[in-house]
Amino acid sequence: MTPPRGDGAGPSISVVAADAERWDDLQAVFGPRGEPVRCQCQYFKCDNAAWRGTGPQERREALRADPAGLLAYLDGEPVGWCALDRRTAYPRLRTSRVVWSGRAEDRGDDEVWCVTCFVTRVGHRRRGVSHALARAAVEHARARGASAVEGYPIVVGPGERVATGDLYVGTSGVFTAAGFTEVSRPTPRRAVMRVELR
Repeated sequence: MTPPRGDGAGPSISVVAADAERWDDLQAVFGPRGEPVRCQCQYFKCDNAAWRGTGPQERREALRADPAGLLAYLDGEPVGWCALDRRTAYPRLRTSRVVWSGRAEDRGDDEVWCVTCFVTRVGHRRRGVSHALARAAVEHARARGASAVEGYPIVVGPGERVATGDLYVGTSGVFTAAGFTEVSRPTPRRAVMRVELR
């Protein structure tokens, strides 16, 4: 999907769609412990009742059945993931105050895609992995007929430090660099950012 960089300007990052053959690579990105292993990027795919009724193993099997997202490789090693799917594939987003505050858009629009989560493998952070994933997400969705792509990042001010655990939704800077523009600011710390594709 995204060719590796070989221009000497930085690390060679390539991005591809996740699939069953890349399952071990995806789990390597999540690592052996921590929130990615517990969640398996299923939080937004579940409503509250479904989330409470499942554990890590059930979530892992749900992701294995539908690994909707992208994997980043740094010089051939799996180092990053972003969850990417149609907005309608994420039941939790239908009722999210962050997503809908001040917006009257059709919540059932199947042509709007969204990026809900990023994971960068321990030891590979601050190397442009999230930036590469956000750029690739736009092209991946465009190739599948999306009318727009959204993200719901945290807003980080200049010089501000944020706990790593809060960065799973991405930062506004990552989305801006990938061509997204802010369409609403439902809270001082969260933005809705979007790329119109047609």
